[in-house]
Amino acid sequence: MTACLSSAYLPPVQYFSKLLRYKQVFVEQYDNYRKQTYRNRCVIAGPNGPIALTVPIEKPETLKCYMKDIRISDHGKWRHLHWNALESAYNQTPYFEFLKDDLRPFYEKPFHFLMDFNEQLTALICELIDMQPHMERTEEYVETRVDDDFRERIHPKRDWHEDRDFKAVPYYQVFQQKLGFLPNLSIVDLLFNMGPESLLVLEKSLEV
Repeated sequence: MTACLSSAYLPPVQYFSKLLRYKQVFVEQYDNYRKQTYRNRCVIAGPNGPIALTVPIEKPETLKCYMKDIRISDHGKWRHLHWNALESAYNQTPYFEFLKDDLRPFYEKPFHFLMDFNEQLTALICELIDMQPHMERTEEYVETRVDDDFRERIHPKRDWHEDRDFKAVPYYQVFQQKLGFLPNLSIVDLLFNMGPESLLVLEKSLEV
């Protein structure tokens, strides 16, 4: 089975469940960039609730711009701010100390294109979780040649409950006693809290 996903910045657990479920995943690079999506936004758990982190982009010269051509802006020291937010949110989790040196370089060196940044981060997360998905970029805009299309279905403004092939399996979260379990956050929430057990949680998320 094949699926198509949008490029995404530290996307939610639901996104990674698709990488586990499908034999081949195409990541769309010829869609027109849209604001307020997971393409440049992730949601983590802070001590007072969910926090959205957004990668700033350079404004395209035209109204329509392919995702592959979107450049990251260096405006506002966002790398420093994102890393501080991740460290503040997860430095008390069981696995942050073990994994922080793998992720920190992404917030120390500049990436020019958002697609490259997302792709390499996703590859690292898959490696840390011990997943080997077959992923490749689209060579043209995908119309109908995949079994399932999640490009706009995995979206901050879409209810993940609409996805009948995914369930948000509860796992340990460091602020759970205060906030309750927060479902379908960025994959780093699962990774920092559960470490090598992250793959088991993802496998259970498919048992609908």
